[in-house]
Amino acid sequence: MARINLLPWREEARRERQRQFLYSLIATLVLGAILVLIVGMLYDQQISDQEARNQKIQVEINRLEQRIQRIAELEETRTRLVARKQIIESLQASRSLTVELLDKLAKTIPVGVTLTDVRQQGLILTLIGTSQSNARVSAYLQSLEGMDLFTNPELQYVRAAQNPPNRYETYEFAIRVKLDNARGADDEDEFGDDMGGAG
Repeated sequence: MARINLLPWREEARRERQRQFLYSLIATLVLGAILVLIVGMLYDQQISDQEARNQKIQVEINRLEQRIQRIAELEETRTRLVARKQIIESLQASRSLTVELLDKLAKTIPVGVTLTDVRQQGLILTLIGTSQSNARVSAYLQSLEGMDLFTNPELQYVRAAQNPPNRYETYEFAIRVKLDNARGADDEDEFGDDMGGAG
């Protein structure tokens, strides 16, 4: 028996169009969801890559900060070593000057003069001693004037000794002399109370 389609063909066409539209809509939604997912994954990957780069940059920054800190520590150590070296050089120069000073003083003392005390305050030396006569003190002044380490020797006093050390050296004296400014020491010092001399 033959089947006869009683539904109008227009209604069937309309339903077919609706199905096609529904399929297209679903396909579009699926495609859109896939695109959103892909874009999201790309963004996540970019964010992950950027975070990795940021982490590398931070690691490099930390390493550079450690280097900077190490350089600062080395600079501080260098500064301390330079200061220590300068102190040592100053002490060596002062010691050398002291040895030269004592040597020059010993060479300037004439016969008949004995130094009993040598004191230094800054660039000024005070030489205290005993002498056989005023003439010996004058000779000592002239001897000091001839030395390149000393300038402006000045007699403070010469007088009869109250307690002469022996029967020959019956005068006591004090002479102030200035050290050469380029070679003198700035610190106060005292060399001794009984140095002795030629007599």
